[in-house]
Amino acid sequence: MTTALFSVAGAVALIASVFVVTSRRIVHAALWLVVALGAVAGCFGALHAEFVALVQILVYVGAIVVLVLFALMLTRAPMNPLPSLTTGRSPFAAVVAGVLALLLGTGVVIAFGNEKIDPVPAGSATDVGTAIFRTWVLPFEVLSVLLLAALIGAIALSQRKKAKED
Repeated sequence: MTTALFSVAGAVALIASVFVVTSRRIVHAALWLVVALGAVAGCFGALHAEFVALVQILVYVGAIVVLVLFALMLTRAPMNPLPSLTTGRSPFAAVVAGVLALLLGTGVVIAFGNEKIDPVPAGSATDVGTAIFRTWVLPFEVLSVLLLAALIGAIALSQRKKAKED
């Protein structure tokens, strides 16, 4: 059952991520990103990592995508597809992406082959929280400053556009 749930969630994440990249409307891409990140949370849930799944939903779906949509609305990005931005190089880019995926997949299989991952006996929220706030506190702080700078930049750009229109 776990394998089937993980496989379905992984397939949904893969399909939604293709739609994120190929969508011609930026808002539709952001909404497909919600589906893809939700499916990744489903993968974590299938692996019995409920805490990580909930953090995935809260942080990525609840914060990052909302920040992206908020920035789009503040900067008044064009909502319609722009034919001038599309190029005829999409098939070439797809071939390059496929070759890179094949190389990376082959590298992972060669490197890790038949190794099995032993389940972690203690995966409580206390253990995860301790690991995050002792080992990974600096990357979290850097990420929060980066997101704050992006939000301030979006507000500054929207104010500049309003001043030019007036």
